[in-house]
Amino acid sequence: MTAPFWSFLRRKKKLRMPPPALLSLFYMALILLGAIFLWLPISHYGDIGPSEALFTATSAVTVTGLALADTGSAFTGFGQAIIAMLIQLGGLGLMTFAVLLLGALGIPVGMPQRLILREDLNQTSLSNLTYIARMILVIALACETVGATLLALIFVPEFGWTGLWQAVFHSVSAFNNAGFALHPDSLSQWVGNPIINLVIPALFILGGLGFIVVGDVYKTRNWRKLTLHSKLMLVGTAFLILWGCVMFGLLEWRNPETLGHLSTIDKLWASWFQGVTPRTAGFNTINTGGMHDSTSLLTMTLMLVGGGSTSTAGGIKVTTLFVLLLATVAFFRRQTTLHVFGRSLGVDEVMKVLALTTISMLLVLTGIFVMAINHDGQFIDVAFEVTSAFGTVGLSRGITDELDGIGRGIIMTIMFVGRVGPLAIGFFLATRSVPKVKYPAGQIYLG
Repeated sequence: MTAPFWSFLRRKKKLRMPPPALLSLFYMALILLGAIFLWLPISHYGDIGPSEALFTATSAVTVTGLALADTGSAFTGFGQAIIAMLIQLGGLGLMTFAVLLLGALGIPVGMPQRLILREDLNQTSLSNLTYIARMILVIALACETVGATLLALIFVPEFGWTGLWQAVFHSVSAFNNAGFALHPDSLSQWVGNPIINLVIPALFILGGLGFIVVGDVYKTRNWRKLTLHSKLMLVGTAFLILWGCVMFGLLEWRNPETLGHLSTIDKLWASWFQGVTPRTAGFNTINTGGMHDSTSLLTMTLMLVGGGSTSTAGGIKVTTLFVLLLATVAFFRRQTTLHVFGRSLGVDEVMKVLALTTISMLLVLTGIFVMAINHDGQFIDVAFEVTSAFGTVGLSRGITDELDGIGRGIIMTIMFVGRVGPLAIGFFLATRSVPKVKYPAGQIYLG
């Protein structure tokens, strides 16, 4: 099957399909294949139909975590293994595994494969792509192995040797920022457990930072030698984590449906966990549906931002947010260039983040509007669900299993676009051309 697959890639020019389009088709094919496997009787206990299988496969490949049924009780061990495999393929990048497989078979990686891998890894250059792919796999396997070993200290004594599989599944799900859990209350029964509250967040923070950042930190181990991207990601991530944890604790401290009934220590652990999990992780240790509207809005903001580029996270990305903030500051200071950490950013970077943010906001607002038509009276729940789907987070206020066919279709579409990338989808209609006619400058009044 490998030969026809890459033969299809070699005919890419004849098809005149840009790499983002082919990448999207590959992810669609993986989702459909995963849905077929999850629909098989061997994968579930009889309650999963074609619609549920397709929704679960989409959520797994896009590493979102929204689910129509409890993963631990609705799916068999085989079905759970399929979900974990889809999470791994979707989180680390389908083309990453394809390129590594080619290398293992001794098949040279040609330009068509490199172009698609570049889009999958969100890179602008074709150099060192195979090295990046190998680094991604090494980092992922190392983190997931350590995470599973530590989680086994909790799950094995409590569930026996089946707890070993739980440790592996939750480690894969956490590092890939998927949010799938094998318990109906996610991780709420371990709200005050130090190992759960340290290992799970450590995994999805590492996965959300991005493989480029993790590799850069490991290689240089010196702040001054880090790249500008790594510095922005580390500072931005630290700020958002601190902001999310502190604000969640302040807003929910006395809420009896979330933190109010917990001890002081457990409140601090829960505030920490819920402050970092909106960064596309999707796990929860409290009742998300019981949060105040203000906390839900805070969580939606964090979900919209997401994690880092070349990571397992979704959202508009941390660097996008901070470039927007830097551009705003530069505007009020009457500066024509952006300066940060002794480096400057050009207009191209600003234009890209503006395009990405605009497409993202239009997508989220359109999704909320269409969903609200079918689910009138549940605005905060609907807005939360759509934002969670776009950020590929997986947190929900409890309406996922209430969605009708139209609602499921909308959420699946938003999850897919949130994973593949708004800019990649926009490239379907985009063409690069040099304008043959130049027009005189005009002026419009803004603000």
